[in-house]
Amino acid sequence: MTAPGPVTAPPYKVKRVEPVVKGSDVQARVFTLAPGEVIPWHFHRESTDHYFVFEGILSISSREPDVMTRNFRVGSSHKIASGTPHLIANGGDTDCRFLLIQGVGAYDWNAAD
Repeated sequence: MTAPGPVTAPPYKVKRVEPVVKGSDVQARVFTLAPGEVIPWHFHRESTDHYFVFEGILSISSREPDVMTRNFRVGSSHKIASGTPHLIANGGDTDCRFLLIQGVGAYDWNAAD
C-alpha cells in the first residue's frame, strides 16, 4: 500500500465533529454523518479506531484482505486495527452519530486508494 504521507486535516467534510479529549497518543470525538456522507478510504499507521454507535446506522468497509462492508446499529461497537484501510459511511437515511476513540499511538490520516 502506497500513501503520500500523513494528512493533518483529512480531505473530507461531515455534518459535525465534536472533540471530547485529545492527547499525544489518544483522541476521542463524536461524529455526526448526514445521510450520504462518507469518510473516504484511509488508514492510520499507529492508532487503532474504536467505534461506538449512538444513533442511526454506521457502515464500515475494510480490506481484510478483501473488501467487506458491515452495518452497525445503535449500541454496537467495532474495532479497526492500525494499518487496515477502511471507509466509513452513513448506512441509513437519517443522521448517524458515533463515538470514535483513536489510540494508542500517534494519529495520522493516510489516503488509501
